[in-house]
Order: sequence, then C-alpha cells, then structure tokens
Amino acid sequence: MSKPRLIGFKTCPFAQRSALLLHEKGIDFDQEYVNPEEPPLWFVEISPSGKVPVLDIDGTAIFESAVISEYINEVNPPSIHPEDALTRATNRVWVEYTSPIYMNIFKWIMADNKKDSTSAKESLEDKLEGLEDALKNTPYFNGNDFSMVDIAAAPIAVRLAIIKELSGVDILENLPKLQAWFATILEREAVTASYPAELKDILAMRMRGNQSYLLES
Repeated sequence: MSKPRLIGFKTCPFAQRSALLLHEKGIDFDQEYVNPEEPPLWFVEISPSGKVPVLDIDGTAIFESAVISEYINEVNPPSIHPEDALTRATNRVWVEYTSPIYMNIFKWIMADNKKDSTSAKESLEDKLEGLEDALKNTPYFNGNDFSMVDIAAAPIAVRLAIIKELSGVDILENLPKLQAWFATILEREAVTASYPAELKDILAMRMRGNQSYLLES
C-alpha cells in the first residue's frame, strides 16, 4: 500500500484538520495543494463536490473532512475518541459546532466596511462565547486527553492568532478559558505541522486585496 495522499487548499481549515490528525497519529503521508480558483481536472474527477480535503488511499478518494477523520481514527488505533458513548456524542456535537465558526472568521476579516465587519465580529463573538461556556476541563476539551474537538478547534486558534498579529485585535480578550485552551493547542507539534508556513502571508494578502476594514481601522 502506498502512502495516503491528502489534497487540500492552503487556507482550508478542514484540510488542516485532516492533516493534523494524520500528524497526531504519526502517519506518513503526502500533502498536495491545489488552486481553488483553477483546480486541475484530476481533482475535479475525484472530488464531485469540488471541495477539500480529499484523502486518496491507493486510488480510492474519500472526501468530506468528518468522514476522513473517522476513517483515519478507525484504521489507526488507538482511537482518539473518548470511550464513553455519551461523551463521544457530546464531542461530535462540539466538532459540528466549530465548523460554522470558520465562515464567521472569513466574513469578519474580509469585510470591507465597518457595518459588515461589526456584524460579522458580533456573530463570531456569539459563537466563541458558546465555546467558552462549553469548556469545563483543562488543558484540552476533555481534560488531559487530546480529542477530535481539539483538532476541530485548532484551525480557529491558528487563524485568530494570525489575525491578532496582523491587526492587533484580540477577539479572545474577554474569553479566558478559550485563551488558555487555544494557547495549549498552538503549542502542540502536530498543530504546527498541520498548516503551511506561508498561511499568514496568504491571509494578509487576501485581506489587503479585499481592503479589509479590520486592517484599515
């Protein structure tokens, strides 16, 4: 069997989730990035939805990040899920909760006027406050055990840290539990390895190109 091939966009948080889990499991894999504006024909053929990530296993394509995560976890024990069924279900709920946050972040950083920027920021703050309220354990979501919820939240932590660096705005200022959780996540080696080194530069370029109000204010 050849190495798994993970296909994504450099800025895609869902592709980062898959890469993070592969790194966390210690799986040797090939990472390939495609241009979302001009995807190659072979990518269109293996991804009917046109979305990433796609995990290519010996010519069989698995798409949808949640399915990819479940597959990686299932075939590479031990499981990263909690043993208790109710806790597993709760974890899956919070994994799903994190997914719309990425769009909230995108709308906030790409808004080119105060009204849209403020509206997007308020929506994002509401979601982050819900996540703050859900945090009961430390240092990770389930306590000492790194889980799928931590993986799902890691790209949020990465992007908010980059945004703070670029704009000086700390949206986590009044969310101490999230600050502590995200700081712990960002220190994990698999997290650092899960996204391209040029991510900050790409986001900065896109924000400037869109005349982001966040950078101008």
